[in-house]
Amino acid sequence: MLRAMPAVLAIAPSEVECKAVRSQGPGGQNVNKLSSAVQLRFDVAASSLPQGVKDRLLALRDHRITADGVVIIKAQSHRSQELNREEAMRRLEELVNSVAHAPRTRRPTRPTLASRRRRLQAKAERSQIKAGRGRVDRSGG
Repeated sequence: MLRAMPAVLAIAPSEVECKAVRSQGPGGQNVNKLSSAVQLRFDVAASSLPQGVKDRLLALRDHRITADGVVIIKAQSHRSQELNREEAMRRLEELVNSVAHAPRTRRPTRPTLASRRRRLQAKAERSQIKAGRGRVDRSGG
């Protein structure tokens, strides 16, 4: 059986604001000269995403989403600014595609008659076992 691939939502580059910033951590002699890290900002409310995807994205409990509904992603793992930009866009698309499909609604079900009988039988057996654990009267009476 073939599985359906999840729909990939494309994000228009015009909706994303990219800014070069300085990387953190040790970097040798170039650390204070180059801005190779990329900070990506994506305003969810102003985007062209479908409304359901926007709602699910804003409902996520993710530290990268601000209270104003702006997704901020910082990529600094590569030495090249272009590679960091691609990495940040990949992570943004991954985040958006994680909520692309609406979760299936749960339909409540009722336990079957047989399962209820098995449960009550097990409770009765357990009750008998526990009742037999009482204090033993050794007075001979």
